[in-house]
Amino acid sequence: MSVLFQDREQAGHELTKELAMILKKNQIILSNAANEFIVLAIPRGGIILGDIIANYFQCSLDVIISRKIRAEFNEEFAIGAMMPDGSYFLNEGVTRFFTISQAYLKKEIEFQKKEIRRRLIEFRGDVSYHAKFERKIVVLVDDGIATGSTIIASAEWVKSNCNCKRLVVAVPVAPARDETMNKLATIADNVVILHMEEAFSAVGQFYRNFDQVSDETVKKIMMKHHFDN
Repeated sequence: MSVLFQDREQAGHELTKELAMILKKNQIILSNAANEFIVLAIPRGGIILGDIIANYFQCSLDVIISRKIRAEFNEEFAIGAMMPDGSYFLNEGVTRFFTISQAYLKKEIEFQKKEIRRRLIEFRGDVSYHAKFERKIVVLVDDGIATGSTIIASAEWVKSNCNCKRLVVAVPVAPARDETMNKLATIADNVVILHMEEAFSAVGQFYRNFDQVSDETVKKIMMKHHFDN
């Protein structure tokens, strides 16, 4: 097992450097980053990286609450993801291998819908995004990709609903398999991944320190970026 990052802070700084290079390479000039650019983090782990990126570019930070739809046989295993507006995505690469009980799926979706609303209020103080991302460059960031369900659903939701100028997906590490990356490439304008690893079992294996990020930490960071929760 190869440790790539000491912690999320190191990953955030390295990802920020890569993002700056990608923007320069694509001749994307930010004359007024505060009005043109927004970082959209997937909590809880993604908020640490998102904070670092937003501070570097001196732009806004927000969170997108996407909850994984858990497998009936294993709550840690994601078979899809649900979005703030109630829409959801099922990972065909996973679900084609087993039958999903429709009764279980309905119950799980209702549970995650309530949890998303609770977290939106707790972290943002509001469930609505209004037209916040309209005509802006949106950088969707997380601390890594495992099954890909959450970040694919989040990217699709942003691209379909937010009328953003450009969508950039940025993560430090992801599995070196084509399906998730190919799907992201069809949704986002740019996909920035620092490391794509063959021997991949979980995101945490690539971090020396991968302690769980608390709700309190998320709220403190959001308050720093002018969210009154």
